[in-house]
Amino acid sequence: MEIDLLKFTENGGCSAKLPAAELEKVLSHFPKINNKNLLVDIDTQDDAAVYKINEDQAIIFTTDFFPPLCSDPFEFGQIAAANSLSDVYAMGGTPLLALNIAMFPSNSPLTVYAKILEGGLSMVNDASAMLVGGHTIDDPIPKYGLAVIGLVHPNRVVANSGLNPGDLLILTKPIGSGIILAGHRIGLSDPNSYLKAIENMKILNKNGLKAIDATSVRGGTDITGFGLLGHALKMARASNVTIRINAHKVPLLPQSLALAEDGCIPGAAFTNLKYVEEETYFSPGVEFSYRAILADAQTSGGLLLGIKPEMASTALKLLKMEGAVESEIIGTVENYNKKRIIIE
Repeated sequence: MEIDLLKFTENGGCSAKLPAAELEKVLSHFPKINNKNLLVDIDTQDDAAVYKINEDQAIIFTTDFFPPLCSDPFEFGQIAAANSLSDVYAMGGTPLLALNIAMFPSNSPLTVYAKILEGGLSMVNDASAMLVGGHTIDDPIPKYGLAVIGLVHPNRVVANSGLNPGDLLILTKPIGSGIILAGHRIGLSDPNSYLKAIENMKILNKNGLKAIDATSVRGGTDITGFGLLGHALKMARASNVTIRINAHKVPLLPQSLALAEDGCIPGAAFTNLKYVEEETYFSPGVEFSYRAILADAQTSGGLLLGIKPEMASTALKLLKMEGAVESEIIGTVENYNKKRIIIE
């Protein structure tokens, strides 16, 4: 390997995000946009913007990028691209066009940069989208991601404001990748656990589209840097509901619980816990290790979807058929009652 990308930074992937609370302070100063065709904007802090073109089409517009979270440049490109494309899938859409957003040190071998781009291209191709250019800046710390445009029918947009009381919540990927990656850096994650986490992050969330279409899902998001708890909180606020999650039903990556129990908990998990603490109730029986995993910053995490109870079994069947084999029902949506999130 020409360069170990992990040597460039300690905070890679979506754990490099600014803390949610600080970001909300910045965004609060942005003026509200009034446009009848802007179906989803910054107000609900959703995964992407959605703009209606005509009665049958709307465009989804999003961007994501971050520093390396793994050593291999091709895998870094794959994961960063999968993470960027995920926002389009989370809104119920299909990716169409992508642009590279990249930073790379000019005094490092550009063959390494080329491998990052090749990894990204492989995922864009897998998404049946088109990579049509980009922009690169000379920077000491490599960073990579995509700006993506997707398409969706205006009446089929999946938004974080679309949950309804009575919905069941399905999570399509196991969590714990931030903990596994942190353990890898200090030699605690076993090779199989690390490989599983890497492969999990390379899975495109396109496997959720058939379930979304067949079961008329309208409430959803993807789980990334603010952890399951942080993104669930944003959904609960946007939908004005309470979300109840059974911690022991949440699918976990191998070894993530053991590492958390041993104290291998990244700083982003503590930041996310602080962000949700005022609006979250933890039952006394929920161990701190589980609280940490639920707040663990994920990169290219799964979809969290609100499903009508009568459609839940159909949704699970479709998800598993399409490759989201670890999808699980992890909770329910209730009328708002004092707290936005209840963990039991």
